[in-house]
Amino acid sequence: MTLDTDRIHQLLDDGVRDKVYPGAVWAVGDPHGTTASGAVGLLDPSEPDQPMRVDTVFDIASLTKILAVWSTTGILVESGKLQLDAPLGTFWPEVVGRPLGDATAHHLLTHTAGLPLRANLRNLYGTDPQDIRDGVLHEALHRRPGEAVEYTDRAALVLGYLAEYLSGQPLDQLAANRVWQPLGMTETTFGPLTPENVARSAPTELDDETGRHLKGTAHDFSARLLGGTCGIAGVFSTADDISTFARHMLNPAQAAFGPTWTADSLRLHTGALTPARGLFWHPAPGTLPTDDTWVHYGFTGTALWISPTHERWATLLTNKLYYTRHRGPLTEIRDTFRKMAFDYNG
Repeated sequence: MTLDTDRIHQLLDDGVRDKVYPGAVWAVGDPHGTTASGAVGLLDPSEPDQPMRVDTVFDIASLTKILAVWSTTGILVESGKLQLDAPLGTFWPEVVGRPLGDATAHHLLTHTAGLPLRANLRNLYGTDPQDIRDGVLHEALHRRPGEAVEYTDRAALVLGYLAEYLSGQPLDQLAANRVWQPLGMTETTFGPLTPENVARSAPTELDDETGRHLKGTAHDFSARLLGGTCGIAGVFSTADDISTFARHMLNPAQAAFGPTWTADSLRLHTGALTPARGLFWHPAPGTLPTDDTWVHYGFTGTALWISPTHERWATLLTNKLYYTRHRGPLTEIRDTFRKMAFDYNG
């Protein structure tokens, strides 16, 4: 695998110049380690003497769904505690007799459960965590399970609640005890961050209430409403820890989820429905089935790609929300970065 790192840095530097994001950290590798990595730009434009660094801590947003929810769900499946195709109402008391009881964990992982499309937690259920949990688990479905693929944050929120029920542990403890600590992911945690880690974290969106950019506190409102921990978002991590996670997917250690879970997740599960989905992962835009390249994104400007067939992974972490919620410019950079990182002729 030969990477043109100069082209990658030029691409990412152009994004800094064009104010797509203040800075970015990237890494590419294989089952055995990191092939190349780097950092461009600034941690915070208001502090021009603070460059973005390869050990910068990022709010990874919806990559929480992978690092915390997908991984712990895999452990529950492989240990026999969860059957993906069993209706939730047949074993989970909280949803017995409720609309959600007809859906399965497989529906949730493929975004086909028919859940409401927006979280909208505070407006619907208030601010008490138990009221929110009850409201989410008892809410009417948007459509019948299995009818359509519709991405919704609620799928990961429900799976997080399910993992807590089956394991008897809060999601943050479950992920730390069963995934992050065994793999040596020492920089990965749900927020809010400790003061020392806040100092090297990338700021995200401007908070209207404080007049400052969020830094060390989750950007996602649902995560903040629930104290920092939920299946939707809330995890902070570094490129090195995400690389460790990706390497484990390609070359599993004894700890954490195993190869069966990864192999089963990185294949199509949605049949003729579109868009195509694996289990929480989806085929990277612009790739062919033979490329076997899968991706998950985070709203703050993060991404993780992986290809078992080609034994490659790549991550790109940015804090694009510092400037805007507009996705277009970052989408172009992500797609170009993926092409450079997964040059199958290299």
